[in-house]
Amino acid sequence: MNVSPLLMFGVIVLLYIASSIKILNEYERGVIFRLGKLYPKPKGPGVILVFAPIDRIVRVSLRTIVMDVPPQDVITKDNVSVKVNAVVYFRVMDPQRAIVEVENFHYATSQLAQTTLRSVLGQVELDGLLSERESLNKELQQILDTQTDPWGVKVSAVEVKHVDLPPDMQRAMARQAEAEREKRAKIIHAEGEFIASEKLAQAAGVIGQEPLAVTLRYLQTATEIAGEKNSTLVFPLPVDILRSFVGKQDDSS
Repeated sequence: MNVSPLLMFGVIVLLYIASSIKILNEYERGVIFRLGKLYPKPKGPGVILVFAPIDRIVRVSLRTIVMDVPPQDVITKDNVSVKVNAVVYFRVMDPQRAIVEVENFHYATSQLAQTTLRSVLGQVELDGLLSERESLNKELQQILDTQTDPWGVKVSAVEVKHVDLPPDMQRAMARQAEAEREKRAKIIHAEGEFIASEKLAQAAGVIGQEPLAVTLRYLQTATEIAGEKNSTLVFPLPVDILRSFVGKQDDSS
């Protein structure tokens, strides 16, 4: 069966056009290089034509990328060796710069995050690393965002996930926490004793002004003790009665 050259040419053209059709998703952009030169604007989303080998397309995702930073050995300002890992959230804002200005923006951002993590956390003490994590996250985000801006990459957040302490440091921190709790307990107990002594002094002043108040206090205490059936009640004798007897014996002598 003979096929006409014109028909063959038409089939080849249709196949070439079909292979040149590219579909980009809503979150994708296509950076086009035409004869090695950068096309003025990225294409997409939707259907675009890429005529190979004249054109070359590089797909770039505009979605937020979540990147885990591997555990880094960090020596804090107070010479404590810890392992710290983090997570970085970033996205491509300018697809053309992300492809042209850096060879691999994902790998470059990862390496930059690792070095920045070691550099920033090495300038703080261990207590600051554990208690001031929010401010450290903000500082890491600002540094990474400034350094990746020429690549068209926006770092939106950096979160320190885990700080791995050596076992001996964990034991030392446990002893320190226990000592802090004991100190607070002793302070609270001392404050309670101080307040109780002030109240007792005030009560003694009030009772001292009224002699019968002592007797009433004796009776109240006896009533409280009598409520317990397994107790032996010892009734206190007022001191004023004893003084009256002593005075009569002196007069008779």
